[in-house]
Amino acid sequence: MPVSLQNISADTPMGANLLNGGATFRVWAPNANAVYVTGDFNSNQPDDSTLLNQIGNGHWAGFVANVSDRQQYMFYVDGKGSEGPKRDPYARELCSPFPGNCIIRDPAFPWHETGYVTPDFSDFVIYQLHVGVFYAPRLPQCGTFLDVASKIPYLADLGVTIIQLLPIQEYSTPFSEGYNNLDFYSPEMQYGVADADLLAYLTAVNALLTAKGLQPYSPDDLKGAMNQLKALVDLCHVYGMGVVFDQVYNHAGGGWDPGCLYYMDRQVDDPLYFTGVGFVGGLVFDYSKPDVQDFLVNNAKYYLNEYRVDGFRYDEVSTIDHLGQPDGWSFCQNLTSATKSLNPKAINHAEYWQVNPLVVQDAPTGAGFNTTLTDGLRSAIRDVISNAAQPNDDPLNMDGLAAGLWQSGFGQQWQFVQGPENHDIVYINNSQRITALSDPSNSRSWYATSRSRVSMGISLTAPGIPMLFMGQEFLEDKQWADDYAYYPGQFIYWDGLDTQKQMSDFLHYTGDLISLRWQYPALRAEGFSVISTNNQDRVLAYHRWDGNGSDVVIVVHLGNTNVYNYRIGFPWGGTWKEAFNSDVYENWVNPNVCGNGGWVTADDIPYDGQGYSAALALPANGVLVFGR
Repeated sequence: MPVSLQNISADTPMGANLLNGGATFRVWAPNANAVYVTGDFNSNQPDDSTLLNQIGNGHWAGFVANVSDRQQYMFYVDGKGSEGPKRDPYARELCSPFPGNCIIRDPAFPWHETGYVTPDFSDFVIYQLHVGVFYAPRLPQCGTFLDVASKIPYLADLGVTIIQLLPIQEYSTPFSEGYNNLDFYSPEMQYGVADADLLAYLTAVNALLTAKGLQPYSPDDLKGAMNQLKALVDLCHVYGMGVVFDQVYNHAGGGWDPGCLYYMDRQVDDPLYFTGVGFVGGLVFDYSKPDVQDFLVNNAKYYLNEYRVDGFRYDEVSTIDHLGQPDGWSFCQNLTSATKSLNPKAINHAEYWQVNPLVVQDAPTGAGFNTTLTDGLRSAIRDVISNAAQPNDDPLNMDGLAAGLWQSGFGQQWQFVQGPENHDIVYINNSQRITALSDPSNSRSWYATSRSRVSMGISLTAPGIPMLFMGQEFLEDKQWADDYAYYPGQFIYWDGLDTQKQMSDFLHYTGDLISLRWQYPALRAEGFSVISTNNQDRVLAYHRWDGNGSDVVIVVHLGNTNVYNYRIGFPWGGTWKEAFNSDVYENWVNPNVCGNGGWVTADDIPYDGQGYSAALALPANGVLVFGR
């Protein structure tokens, strides 16, 4: 006799959900002959007593009594091509090691209600990190969600407002960037701390709460990777930072195993969730099927509801569009519409190559994302920095740098995310970190540190949402890798903050630059114009304003010697505060700083197309910010 239809309806949620003394189970397997649910609660045997009921549209469901939190389960699918166990595509958590059984989980969590609100997009300062290698104090074990949590005060003090995690969903390989995930609702179990090792972490995590006068977690609160990831989000919110998840909806990764959602209903020739189009070791989702779209859209809604995340970065939306035709674009519209309806403040951030401004336009023409990654400024910064490192004083393409400050096609400055480093660019055997580009012979020389300050100064004062990649804030000079066994030397050099003054000085510099964004609202506002460029002199100046009295003029100089009495146009006359000078941070506090004494006066001398101008002292490889 099939399991009970008690508590089963068309609204029964997918997966396993605890309810009224038992649990409901629901799965989509339209071509299966039969689907069973097996687990700790029924001796793990697929028989007539564990057979789910067909409830229409290819869905199988049932209610099982006496099911409890943390019990294990699987679906057993009898298909036309084979029969055997399948993991629940909606499983909240999996057993370790991979591939393990699914775990029934109560989604309740003791969130701390501090009144945190996701900031406006113009107030985002994003910090991108990989959980496994960002901070890994227990090598050779990888880093965990709770290891990241231990760095929350550091990131909050830096001024970060959003932590963007590389994909955290369960993947099949021992090491990964995360873009080969197979189980979309379960966190990567390697990133969880086992119960036996939890006590030391519990003490450290609770210290973060007591520092804010909040109730500590109990040991049970942090058992399981699911709850530990929720604790990371919770603690970030407590410390005033949001969390963005990186979602891979263009494909599911390689490393197929018999239990994954590939050939979910065990057909001979239909992978069910996927098209026949291959992509970097996986298959593109079949967006023509409503249930596939529901699976992905529900995944985003799940993280908004159950994890309280502040939005998403979506991997390779261009692949969804191009390889998912003709339905990929409409899927994007459905996705962004659903998430915006659920949480209008949560960001929908698209990676789309080649950059397509239509992704940030509303339907019916656009895809409805809030923001997209752009490469114009990133490429321009890396170009001028690498060319500045050549042993000559040849002209630099400051015109190209100016053109990259606001990539064409975007109506508002917060609609694009920019930064000279990210996980793709500085991954092992790809491009160099900025400090290595700045001086390939010595990443701690004055040339390296000063040019790196210029790079950071541009990114944090330019239009667009700035994004830092882990370690960039303190001159990390090594490319990164996810495989700490094969590339043991690629970890972030945290100890350098205590042993290398260049690193601690640069961290100070980055934090002060971020603080400057709050002191001058113009740096987060829409007003922007290029004042002047001079390729021969390696100078760029631009103006930002908010329309409410906040104005800043940023002057970038990539020459290798100080320059004096260099005239720059200003939009207004009178006194301007020298609000920031990057040269101060060379061997902080630089006793030989080249600057303008804290103030300049813009005289009634038209220059650079402006009505006023001032003669400035420009530090070598420096950034100056003048404010009023």
